[in-house]
Amino acid sequence: MSVISFTVDPIKTWKDKAHVITWAGMANGDTGSALEMPGSPDRSVQVTGTFGSGGNLRIQGSNDGSNWNTLTDPQGNDINLTASKIEQIMEVVRYMRPNVTAGDGTTNLTVSILIRR
Repeated sequence: MSVISFTVDPIKTWKDKAHVITWAGMANGDTGSALEMPGSPDRSVQVTGTFGSGGNLRIQGSNDGSNWNTLTDPQGNDINLTASKIEQIMEVVRYMRPNVTAGDGTTNLTVSILIRR
């Protein structure tokens, strides 16, 4: 149960500001350190790696940094990923983080969030 730091990779494209934020090596019980980028409303998350038995990654958001709720995709479904996938994130919140809520000793996930203004 660790808090995993993220790395930031700025993307240089023509007239577009974007970043890829990555949390690597996430195991069962780990949460990602909170990302604060509320000025970038276009967001998508990609998760890859080994989920292990019953593995689940939840994307959470907060406006106060203390109370966390599960964010949703365009269909209104909670973002709870149990396999490698890319999902759009609908809510614009002050803070976001990944949270590995289930898995086993083999769970090892990489979470990347693309954020664009």
